[in-house]
Amino acid sequence: MDEKAAKEYFEQKVEENPDLSAAIAAIHTLIEYLKLNEAATIAELRDNLQICVEWLKDTDSSTTAITSGCELFLRFITLTALDQPNFAECKNILVERGNMYLKNVAGAREKIARLGHPFIGDGAVVLTHSTSRVVLSVLLEASRQKKRFKVLVTESNPDRSGDEMARKLNEAGIPTVVILDASVGYIMEQVDLVLVGAEGVVESGGIINKIGTYQMGICAKASNKPFYVVVECFKFVRMIYPLNQEDLPNEVKYNASTIRDSPDLSKEHPLTDYTPPSYITLLFTDLGVLTPSAVSDELINLYL
Repeated sequence: MDEKAAKEYFEQKVEENPDLSAAIAAIHTLIEYLKLNEAATIAELRDNLQICVEWLKDTDSSTTAITSGCELFLRFITLTALDQPNFAECKNILVERGNMYLKNVAGAREKIARLGHPFIGDGAVVLTHSTSRVVLSVLLEASRQKKRFKVLVTESNPDRSGDEMARKLNEAGIPTVVILDASVGYIMEQVDLVLVGAEGVVESGGIINKIGTYQMGICAKASNKPFYVVVECFKFVRMIYPLNQEDLPNEVKYNASTIRDSPDLSKEHPLTDYTPPSYITLLFTDLGVLTPSAVSDELINLYL
């Protein structure tokens, strides 16, 4: 499988299942690459898998999620020693471990939904940003528990992804209104809680998410409203410790195609921003409910 085939397989997985996150689609691609790769040693195979990860990061999907998901996946499948004398058997074991990892993360959203829905009270007004599969799962679970609440979702320019989120919620019978990105400060006094997803959680406990999340955190803090993040643990990112927006790497802030084609990135609009941990109340993950300060400990446990 060459670079073109790997990217096509990845994009096919995303198209086949819109509910599949970029990280999980990337892991499916790595498993397929693992099956087809002709490496002769474990070391060569590991190097080739890292090359495949770099190929996938060069797509216009979430680089942050792909990086963290693939790193944890590679860590998981090579966690224990391979004592098989036959290399082909070693590859089969790695593929089995890969499929086991996918099974382990498959139920993450359901776990988060069970943890998060009790924080949505009857009659609450929930503000969310852009579109998020995990946020959607939490809101749908709260609705299934017969809670009556209203959702305000930002339109989330430049792609207006909030419209898609509003459509799904309205179809599920949850009253939802799309609001202007610029009206977050105005609307905050009507809100009971803010609920957002994340493309990545960094070591400090802060999050990387769709542009506009940071200003929502600032407004929530100023208005004394809880700011909750719902996110799968495979989006916990090592080696990124931003102190401000400029510290975010370009590959996190811009699409790969923008980086390749734009002669001056300062004239491009960033697609993500960084929300520091001081603005976050709690993170709901498949590992449990965490304070931002607990993230670094969980990252250590994940990579031990």
